[in-house]
Amino acid sequence: MTEALSLVPKAEAAQSMKDFKSDQEVRWCPGCGDYAILAAVQGFMPELGLARENIVFVSGIGCSSRFPYYMNTYGMHSIHGRAPAIATGLASSRRDLSVWVVTGDGDALSIGGNHLIHALRRNVNLKILLFNNRIYGLTKGQYSPTSEVGKITKSTPMGSLDAPFNPVSLAIGAEASFVARTVDSDRKHLTEVLRQAAAHPGTALVEIYQNCNIFNDGAFEALKDKDRAQEAVIRLEHGAPIRFGVDNAQGVVRDRATGDLKVVTVTAENEADVLVHDAHAASPTTAFALSRLADPDTLHRTPIGVFRSVDRPVYDTQMSDQLEAAVEQQGKGDLAALLAGNDTWTVVG
Repeated sequence: MTEALSLVPKAEAAQSMKDFKSDQEVRWCPGCGDYAILAAVQGFMPELGLARENIVFVSGIGCSSRFPYYMNTYGMHSIHGRAPAIATGLASSRRDLSVWVVTGDGDALSIGGNHLIHALRRNVNLKILLFNNRIYGLTKGQYSPTSEVGKITKSTPMGSLDAPFNPVSLAIGAEASFVARTVDSDRKHLTEVLRQAAAHPGTALVEIYQNCNIFNDGAFEALKDKDRAQEAVIRLEHGAPIRFGVDNAQGVVRDRATGDLKVVTVTAENEADVLVHDAHAASPTTAFALSRLADPDTLHRTPIGVFRSVDRPVYDTQMSDQLEAAVEQQGKGDLAALLAGNDTWTVVG
């Protein structure tokens, strides 16, 4: 049992994927990437060995936010953008729970943007799964905060003018202690990222590229097509050189003139310059640079995996320590003196 889950009661008996399937009919569009993510999460949950009544899924509004209905755990389908805030209160007051947030690119990054960044900077013990399909699916195809510039949608018939958010960059900039990216259809990779997120003490944000086959079909095809993926996907592994492509012929190096990252064809002369991925680096500089490597339109050279995983004080643990200290000091304070202190005034009529 990891530190992040040490206070959550264990299940009394071995569990299977079936134990985490609810009796509710799954109601997403046929072919939606959400089905693959749901199956991966349901298949992964037994690994945790936790009592189902001590696992909670909190969602906001959107297609992804149906998730709690389909998990045979406790859950809450909350209001638009507020899932991180509600989950923060739950995780802070009930440290015996494993709390998961399921949200989408619109729910998390538009109306919910402030709630998301503050949960990340506080480092509350939450696991946030951000389904990114680069579109508003539930409301039938408007552009979202992650849609590409020029995107033609029902709400942008002449093309979107907004510069999109990069969720990984945003999370790293908000001081998130764990940031990762994965793809809905890569079950093995998705499960491994979930495994690392669950073990992390504090907030873990996992961006999941998720295909909306109705309103934005094929948005991530470059990362899924076998003929193209080798040149398009950079798989990050802690402690391993950052190489990709056919025969790992491409590598990521730091440009000595600008300090930026760039992709080169690896040769005997430059092989020693290829960066070795360090997800635990104290500085977020390289992780942020990796998050900016992909072409935002074509997704060519997109890193997936864990960008950053560092130890920081966990908010709910610190809050619990403060409460325990306050209890020990009961009777030592003077409430009347506090209420009638120097910051008071008298109103004369």
